[in-house]
Parts: sequence; C-alpha cells; structure tokens
Amino acid sequence: MGNVAIINSANARRALLPILVLLIGQLTLSGSSAQVLDKQKLLAGETFWDNRDWDWYQENIPFFECPDADIQTTYYYRWELLTKHLTYGSPTSGYTFTEFIDRPFWSGTYGAISCPAGHQLYEARWLRRPRIPRDFARYWFRTPGAEPRRYSCWLADAVWALHEAHPDRSFMVDLLPDLVKNYEGWEQRHFDANVGLFWQTGHDDGMEININSRQTQDTVRGAPGYRPTLNSYLWADALAIARVADLAGDMQTAARYREKAAALKRNVQKKLWDQGRQFFFHMNKNDEERDGHKVAAHRLTYETGQYAGSPHGLELIGYVPWQFNLLDAGYESAWKFLMDRDYFFADFGPTTVGRRDPMFSISNRCCVWSGQSWPYATTQTLKAMANLLQNYKQGVVAREDYYRLLSIYAKTHRKDGRPYLAEAAHPDTGSWEGHDAYNHSEHYFHSGYVDLIITGLVGLRPRGDDTVEVHPLAPADWDYFALDGVVYHGRELMIFWDKEGKRYGRGAGLHVIVDGRKIASAEKLQPLTANLPGGTDKRSRRPLVSGPKNSESVPRCNFAVNNDGAYYPRIIASHTAEKTSAMKLIDGAYWYHLHPPNRWTNAGSTSGSDWLVLDFGIPRRIHEVVVYPLDDGELSAVRAPWRVTVQRWDGKGWLPIQNVEQQPRQPTARRANRIRFKPIETTQLRVVLRRAPAGQLNVADGSTASFGLTELETWGESAWPLPMPAEPTSLATNRAGKDFPKAEASFTSRFDRVAMANDGKTNFNAAPHNRWTSFESRHETDWLAIDFGAPKRVGRVELAIYDDGGGVQAPADYKLEYFDGKDWRPVNNPRRLPERPIGGQYNELRFEPVNTAKIRVIFTHQGKSRSGLSEILAWPE
Repeated sequence: MGNVAIINSANARRALLPILVLLIGQLTLSGSSAQVLDKQKLLAGETFWDNRDWDWYQENIPFFECPDADIQTTYYYRWELLTKHLTYGSPTSGYTFTEFIDRPFWSGTYGAISCPAGHQLYEARWLRRPRIPRDFARYWFRTPGAEPRRYSCWLADAVWALHEAHPDRSFMVDLLPDLVKNYEGWEQRHFDANVGLFWQTGHDDGMEININSRQTQDTVRGAPGYRPTLNSYLWADALAIARVADLAGDMQTAARYREKAAALKRNVQKKLWDQGRQFFFHMNKNDEERDGHKVAAHRLTYETGQYAGSPHGLELIGYVPWQFNLLDAGYESAWKFLMDRDYFFADFGPTTVGRRDPMFSISNRCCVWSGQSWPYATTQTLKAMANLLQNYKQGVVAREDYYRLLSIYAKTHRKDGRPYLAEAAHPDTGSWEGHDAYNHSEHYFHSGYVDLIITGLVGLRPRGDDTVEVHPLAPADWDYFALDGVVYHGRELMIFWDKEGKRYGRGAGLHVIVDGRKIASAEKLQPLTANLPGGTDKRSRRPLVSGPKNSESVPRCNFAVNNDGAYYPRIIASHTAEKTSAMKLIDGAYWYHLHPPNRWTNAGSTSGSDWLVLDFGIPRRIHEVVVYPLDDGELSAVRAPWRVTVQRWDGKGWLPIQNVEQQPRQPTARRANRIRFKPIETTQLRVVLRRAPAGQLNVADGSTASFGLTELETWGESAWPLPMPAEPTSLATNRAGKDFPKAEASFTSRFDRVAMANDGKTNFNAAPHNRWTSFESRHETDWLAIDFGAPKRVGRVELAIYDDGGGVQAPADYKLEYFDGKDWRPVNNPRRLPERPIGGQYNELRFEPVNTAKIRVIFTHQGKSRSGLSEILAWPE
C-alpha cells in the first residue's frame, strides 16, 4: 500500500504541474490568456481520431480554427496522419517518415521514400519542436540505404524551408557538404550539359503512366525527358545551397550555385515554355516510337508524334516552376486553365491532365496519371498558386480561387464520410477505388496540407531573417480564423482574424502576436510585416515529449527499437496471437487500426497476465518505458491492458522498479502511456500486462477482452557515440560470404536469395529486402538446409519467419531434421515456442543436441501461400 500511495502522490503532483505551468505562462505572456484557442475543445470536436494522444498534439502542433468545417477537420486529420508515418528508425539516426503506412519492398532504410520527402519536410517543419524534421533531413544524407536520388525531390530546398521556420546555423552549415554532394550526384547522372537541363523518366518523377510515357515503348517507366518538375526542384536546391553557403561564409560555393540556378532558370523559361499554348511542357530527350508514331528528341509534348499539332498536352506539372518562385513575370497566362472545367478543374480535382486532351483517361487502377486527381500534384499546384498570389502581379486567378481549390482538396480527404487519403481519387466522384488496395496506400503520406493552411490560407511566409511576414489568402467574407501556438524562430507566434472583434475578444481585425505581445495589426485582411522582438522564448526550446533533446548533445534514445536486422535488442513474449508479432512492438512506428496491422496481442492466452521481455544485449541506462495500447472498439476482443508494471533483471531474477510515475494512471488505449522512474541500468526489462478482472471489459460473446500494443519504447540517455552490443554469431551465420556455412533450399523464389537466410541480418518488413521464400513453388512442402561444412553440436534453432500477409505466410507446420552422414533424421524431443508457427517474429525450437554437418527445416505451407525466412540461427545448447 505504501508504494501505491507514492504513485498516487506523484501522479497528483504531476497532474497539478501543467496547470501551474499554464497559469505562469499566461501571466508571463499577457496578463490574461496566452492563447485564443481552446486546444482540448478543438481536439474533442473531431470524431475521426485513431491516435487519441491529446498530450502529444497539445505539445507538438500549432492549433487552427476557421468557419469551414471541412478545412478544419482535414487540418487535424493531417496531423494525425503524420503520426501514423512517424518512425523512430534507430537511436543513431532518430526519426524518419514513411510514404506508405507500411514499408514496401522498394522503399529505403526504415521505409522512407524520397519522392514525397519535400512535402513531408514542409509539413513537419511546423511541429513546435524541430528535432523530428532535423533528424529526417539528416537521415537522407547519412543513413546507409536512404536513397535520396531514387526519385525526384527537392531536399536542399526543403531543408532550407525548415531553417526558415526553426533557424539553426550550425545544423545547416554542418549539412552543407552533404547538400553539395547530393546535387553533384544529380549532375553526374541526370544533367545534359548540351541542353543545360536535367532529364528524368516519368516513373522516377513519381508519375508512372502519363501522356508522355504512353507514347514510348515503356508505358510505366517512360523515356528520359527534360521536365518542369526535376529542373524546378534542382533550381530550388541550387538556390538553397547558395544560401547555406552564405551562412557558412563560403562565398565561392554560394556564387557557383547561384550561377547554376540562373542557368537552369534561363533554360526552363526558354526551352520548356510553349508560347503558342501558353504553358510549360515535358521535352523529349531522345527520339521515341510507339505503334508506328514517332516523337522527336528535343521537342515538347504533342509537337511531334500521333497528336502533333494538338493544342493540348497540358499536365498539372506545368505549374511546378511557381511552386518555388522560379519564374520571371510574363508567364501568368498559364493559370487561365486551372479553374476551367475544359482543362484541370473538377469537383474533386484538379485533374493531372487537361480534360479535353486526346489522351485524357480516368483509371480505377494504381499509378495512371492521365486524368486522376493526385494529392501530390494538388499540393504542388496550391503551393504554386499561393506563391503566384503573394509574390506576382497578375489578374488571372484570385484568392477566392485558392480557397475554392483548397476547399475541394479538403473534401477529397474523405472515404465513407470519414477523413482519409490514398494515392489518387476520381476527379468527378472523389472515390479512391482502385488506388487504396489493402496494405498499399491507406492514409497515404505523399502530399502536403498543413503547410498550405499555414503559409497560404493564414499566410505566414517564413523567412531566413527575423521578420514576420503575413499575407493571408483566406476569404474576405470570413468572420474569423486563428492559428495559435506556432513556434517561429524560437518564439511563440499567434495569427488571428476577428472581423467584428467578438470571437476572441482581442479587438477587431487581423493581429500578429509574438510571445504574448502584439507586433502588427490591420483592419482588413491584408499583408503585414513586422520585426520579431528581441530575446527568445525559452519554453519553445523544450524537448519533444517522446524524443531526444537533440542529436548534437547527449541524446535521449529509444533503446528498444530494432530496424537494422541486428541480433539485439530482442523481444520475447509469453504468448503471441496468430497474425500478430512482438517484433512489431520494436519497429519504431505506431498506429491503431486493424488494417494494415501493426500490433502484438495476447488473444488466445488463458493466463490472467502476459509479459514482454526486452534483451538489450548490453547494459542500458533507462528512465522511461512507453507503451501504446490497442482498443478495437467497444465490446471488441482486443482492449487496453488493465495493469502495466515494469521489472528489471539483476542478473539473477526479476525485480520490480520502485517509485514509478504512470501517466495516465489507468492504462488508456490509443495514446502513449508513460511509466517514468529514476534512471536504472539493466541488460533486460520485462513489461507485465494484466487482463481485466472477470466481468469487466467484456467482449460481444461475454468473455473478458484480451489486450494488445502497437509499440513499446524504452527511453534513456547514453554516451555518444552510442555503444552497441556485440553480435553473437550462430553456427548457421555466414556474414563474410565464405563457402560455409551454406544455405540451400528445395525452391527459392525468383524475387529472393537463399543466402539471405543466413547472412546475419533479420528484417521482418518488406524493406530493406532480406529474406528467402518459396513463393511460386508448386510443392506443398519445401525445405531450407544449412550445411556447416563440418560436424557441429546443435541443440537449438531460431527461425525468423517472414510473413507478408499474402503470398508468403507463416507455415502451417514445420519440423527439423539432421543429417547423420547417410540419412536425414528427425531431432529428438523437439520443443517449440510458440507451439504454432507465427510470422514476423523468431520461432524457437529446442531439442536433444546432436553432432551433425547439416540441418534442414521442412515447411508445410499454409494453403496456397508459401513459406519464408528472414534468418535461421543455430546454437549448440
């Protein structure tokens, strides 16, 4: 009881702390309220939440309200979507983002893909703490397998955009050599000096099947061309590098990259603009032929080929140069097509190609960019449109058009009436059918939205100097809007419009407030500029709730995560339900819905409690454990655990950790549950989860609910560089590529390699690729064998069973045999954990030790699926 009293007292103090901090902050900032928006009320006003971690949102995002309910709901949905893709890759690299909610085989390390990286960084820069976007920026240049040039993107520009929101000269100067190296990589592979432009294929530009690729032999990939996209991206990158070089005092590099940018600009305007059609176009690099029709090199879309002379060929990518303010004045006539239903405008658009185009086509299958509404391109177009309205003099489009298109985009974020996003939508119906197949692009992070609200609708225009510039594009007839809690240049920034002065009680008009002090106002919605006051708001320097303080100092690390295929850290569960995996708990990502799954549960366990053991392989100093409980809905079979306790291993047994603070006190689903304590040093932790008492948390059939988690984190601090545990070498492992031990199989899929089954790396995700499978085998059973090259004593085998939920799944059964010199024989007294094979985790088989030169595992396949392994380990005991 004494321990309970301590916990209650600690939680009571902790409950009072936010109230005291809030009161002090209010007095410090203004003598009244320091904010105009009720954060919790805004969160509670939305009904779509999967992630209900109100603390995280209040700590990490700026809050927004406006009279348009769809725009407002989509704003908060996009922040939740960001959390679904947030991935803690490793303690040494920190945070990244995925594009697909899961990790497809073509993604880079930790599931990141470079194609949307610019959009993702522009979004994440508005997090109140810059740790996450800075980690993600650094990831692209310093993490093996990150693939920054796998697809077109604007990385240097996006890193500079982050600097404009959260200035950090040392961070930027440190990245300068990486930014230059990346640009040089583009030049070496994609720059045509004779033309003065970069070339790219449609596929690697993110546009697989488009009106230009369909005129070549390779419809999906297309042929090389000089496109408005990549050339605009690299113009922006060159200019960003010049600005970073200015910060570094490297005038030579700055001048060189400004020259590169100037040359690109001249050639984009001169060579990709068609004066007759008043638009920017793709230009072919080489002569191409399809179906007897030839398109000529160095000619624009429809200047040659089957549709030569057509006045069409307009693609939404023609607006990309304005996304970066690349263009001089004189090209604004191109915008007359955007709001025209004969061209790009649609009720759930814009379309990727003009509707009257002879190749216009709406498809119900993935990756056809000949008419679909594509959020990636819609984001670019809205960004370009905001720049046009805020930085150019023209009379073609107005801010009412921006709002109309933004409103359409917000409403397109729906499926069955709930916020949702996939890869592409039907421009006339808003349907995602054919573009959001299971485990493909659900809640897809391939676009932007938050940045469009902050920099476009509200109009905060980030700058490198200490100036606040606001140019709102909100409708003039709106009575109000507010953006509250933006951290900008280390200050707390608030922008609000109150037409009559009645909603917020701070006076009528447009107001800009910094650290509680009004620095600019206007009676109308109009541009405002003001200098930031001196000093910094120390509160804005607070570390992330669940992240390291920063990468440069002693980092706060999640020691549980294992995405690199290493032996440690390892996780073991007392019970694992079918179709779930304990390894999902240490993949650095969390989300709560059923499909695609990212979970471990104890469904089917008959015990009142189950446990998870984390073996770090080395002493780690830990002060916080975080669990993310599941809840599949009222009366569902999977709920949050009733109790969670943490124990440490002292070398002899498990001891309870004393004097813990739990927040929230009762385990609560769909949010981070934090268990804090004084730092301890241990090689292993055990998390014990208890089931609800009988009669409570019942499911539909009257039984007591099981429990589950989507992630488990262990946070602590360490010396830097981070010490890593030694990798034990199993008898089966061949890291050096020697003749033995050698993996062999009865059948190996053409997509896989049998040598990956014993290369010392384990990865249960599709990417990076590391597996053997028998996919496409015609047999009901297949085997995988290890030839040690000489007799070895073997008594335990671990199988890292791969399961993609489709053509490769955990086997229905397996057995182990050893070679006695003449024949294969079954091992004696086999004991399996778990008893039934489970994919996505290690399956252990113990048996009476044998001396043998070969072992083999015989898999009985599960129905029409086939079996596979990421790794096989063999041990003498």
